[in-house]
Amino acid sequence: MAAVSPSRKIAFQILLAVERGQSHSDDLLRGKAVNALSAPDRNLATALVMGVLRWQIGLDHELQALLKRPNGKLDAEILIALRMGAFQLLHMDRIPARAAIDESVELAKQAGHRFASGMVNAVLRRLCDAPRADVPEGSAAEVALAQAHPAWMVERWAGFYGIEAARAIGRHGQMQPALTVRVESLEVEAELSQAGIQFEPGELLTVARTVVSGDVAATAAFREGRVRMQDEGSQLVAEIAAGAGKDPGRGVEDIIDTCAAPGGKTLILAERNPRARIVACESSEQRLEQLRSRLANHADRVDCRLADATALAEEARFDLALADVPCSGTGTLGRNPEIRHRLRAENLARQAERQRAILGAALRSVRVGGRVVYSTCSLEPEENEQVVAAVLAGDATARLISLEDRFEAMAGEGVLIPSGAKRLRDCLTADGALRLLPGVFHTDGFFIALIEKTA
Repeated sequence: MAAVSPSRKIAFQILLAVERGQSHSDDLLRGKAVNALSAPDRNLATALVMGVLRWQIGLDHELQALLKRPNGKLDAEILIALRMGAFQLLHMDRIPARAAIDESVELAKQAGHRFASGMVNAVLRRLCDAPRADVPEGSAAEVALAQAHPAWMVERWAGFYGIEAARAIGRHGQMQPALTVRVESLEVEAELSQAGIQFEPGELLTVARTVVSGDVAATAAFREGRVRMQDEGSQLVAEIAAGAGKDPGRGVEDIIDTCAAPGGKTLILAERNPRARIVACESSEQRLEQLRSRLANHADRVDCRLADATALAEEARFDLALADVPCSGTGTLGRNPEIRHRLRAENLARQAERQRAILGAALRSVRVGGRVVYSTCSLEPEENEQVVAAVLAGDATARLISLEDRFEAMAGEGVLIPSGAKRLRDCLTADGALRLLPGVFHTDGFFIALIEKTA
């Protein structure tokens, strides 16, 4: 009887939970079971989970062709065993075929499917021997199959942004996201270098670094919060907001972050505005406690509150509001690959209704002359331009402001790399909002709009 490695056993359990809709891969990969593994096993388990989720559509396409009943429904355990074996055979060159097949068969047996394990063995052996054919990437449907994304998503992106942009988005979604850290000082940078961390400068922000090698999480600087892991696009959202409300004669005194958890953007708002009072809102009690813990060093001026962002009971007193709203997350498919399997086109309208409510509440919370930064990690116009347009159409006291001047100011302040500021200007929409598409930079996809309250 073949033994199953701890990494494959944990990966199987995580993928099964995700398939059944019981949890998210990101939460499970940070859980106790994974942390208890050795470093090599932890890396393999992570690679298996993320790889299977990223390539699931393509894996299922290959496997269906080898089944005796291609349209037959398979038990979840058998499906996961097949996908794990297929991913290792097709996408992991250093895994011996025998190990990939034998352990997938054993996983099926241990899950109570001894009879069906013979089918797993036969299908994976046929897959191993079958010649590999390249999938052309001409039409949107071909891009979707080649890059293992739902056809309806790719067809939308091709319609909105063109087929080449859709292809770049798909390819970015199949890549391991860049590990980006925020380094606030040269002393911390030197400390990381001495700890064996190798990195390259960010593409946009002077404080961002892309880690090339080394374990940042094992350093004292990370444990003590002097360096943080955060996507450069996510940092950019907060950097744009941090100075967007500054009045030369007054400065930013009061800030509200309407959807603050997990707190990375709130930290940047606090660091860039050291005298500001900040209200950080979160609707989940569990996430609120995590937010409070993360912002503990700023507790004297950051008030973390349990609050529904659609119904803020705040008077119009804030200089600045950040509305980084919950969204479909289609700009983060490389980081959160299961979104592509769960999301449906009809979900977008429901998301947009809540997003409009949050943006409207944020606008009501700022004083005359105050500003709101609206952002999502979505690529979908229903959650971005259309939300902003709908709210502004119903509010004559607000106007959209181009971000071009903000980029210039950030470059002058030494926040933006000058070449990054120039490239960002090329990503502005006709109305002056910023659309970061995955594949343009080494970032997740984001939409950012700046709105001013005029009366």
